[in-house]
Amino acid sequence: MPAGRPGPAAQSARRPPPLLPLLLLCVLGAPQAGSGADTAVISPQDPTLLIGSSLQATCSVHGDPPGATAEGLYWTLNGHRLPPELSRMLNASTLALALANLNGSRQQSGDNLVCHARDGSILAGSCLYVGLPPEKPFNISCWSKNMKDLTCRWTPGARGETFLHTNYSLKYKLRWYGQDNTCEEYHTVGPHSCHIPKDLALFTPYEIWVEATNRLGSARSDVLTLDILDVVTTDPPPEVHVSRVGGLEDQLSVRWVSPPALKDFLFQAKYQIRYRVEDSVDWKVVDDVSNQTSCRLAGLKPGTVYFVQVRCNPFGIYGSKKAGIWSEWSHPTAASTPRSERPGPGGGACEPRGGEPSSGPVRRELKQFLGWLKKHAYCSNLSFRLYDQWRAWMQKSHKTRNQDEGILSSGRRGAARGKGGPGGWAGRETRAPPGGRRPRALHPQP
Repeated sequence: MPAGRPGPAAQSARRPPPLLPLLLLCVLGAPQAGSGADTAVISPQDPTLLIGSSLQATCSVHGDPPGATAEGLYWTLNGHRLPPELSRMLNASTLALALANLNGSRQQSGDNLVCHARDGSILAGSCLYVGLPPEKPFNISCWSKNMKDLTCRWTPGARGETFLHTNYSLKYKLRWYGQDNTCEEYHTVGPHSCHIPKDLALFTPYEIWVEATNRLGSARSDVLTLDILDVVTTDPPPEVHVSRVGGLEDQLSVRWVSPPALKDFLFQAKYQIRYRVEDSVDWKVVDDVSNQTSCRLAGLKPGTVYFVQVRCNPFGIYGSKKAGIWSEWSHPTAASTPRSERPGPGGGACEPRGGEPSSGPVRRELKQFLGWLKKHAYCSNLSFRLYDQWRAWMQKSHKTRNQDEGILSSGRRGAARGKGGPGGWAGRETRAPPGGRRPRALHPQP
């Protein structure tokens, strides 16, 4: 046995499980010819190809031990044995492989192409990289939360997946002077994002772009030009509180605190509210909250749980003319409206008679008023005062009408007892006077 070469027992003892070297092959690197323990070499080594390309590879056996041949060798790709018809012997020591119309690599670190001996041991390996060159990144958006930092994210390309490890670099510089800078804090708000924590200048525009590079090429995005003051946003408004408005069963009061991050800067803020019922995923958005930090929601369902969120848009910072960037929504806050004291349909209440002249107009007026209020004046203090006055008048009128109806009903019952006893005139027949017509039955007026 040649000196320095381990015996079969030692080789068997140190041989790893069959799948382990396949997983580590393209991570740690394929064995290279001339390393001492290798008995074969694959050519080409670690090729990079476009999707749809063909590959011609060879596995050549060394002359150690003497008489070693390519007889019985076979190929695997990612642990799967390739059909023998894809291989052919070029000579006694070389086995060739032909692959056509290659698909993208199953892993960005490369696919494992391995040459095996007859007994299944690994003779040599190669990493096969098959993919696409990167496309031009697009849709770059940036924002700042304290006017000292900047966070940007982007879309990698129309196709997206390149099947190869692709490196993205965010570059930035002052528009008219200064050198290129590279962002260093990646993946801060997603896989394609970067954060610049400090040392940014105000009142001067920046140029920002993204460069993408992989084994098959590179691409560069269009340049985004921005001023830090134009892309300021905040955290969501804190301390959002939702509560009932007295006993009003169709309203909730929402209050919140302005975001503290920009309290030392000159800016204006506008807010949005959205809300939904507990068993729904559909949100309704209130746009016209303006710069108030409170709002009353009207036209809600009695006895219903609502989830409410608020977000903020700072604008006009140091005179900026841009519209500003909305913050994320605050965490949902839940509250319920009071249950209605008036029974609904089927609850035992009598529906008004169709002959009452005030029933239809009052209901239509209520519906019209609520519709107008919901559409035009969610958070108008004047409108809510008018609405509260109108509701108080309606409740007073309803109470007075009930009292009048009670008095009238009592009077009718007394008149009925006086005229016809407990049964009144209803259903009673009178005798006809001699020689006269029988009078028709009389019923008390309702």
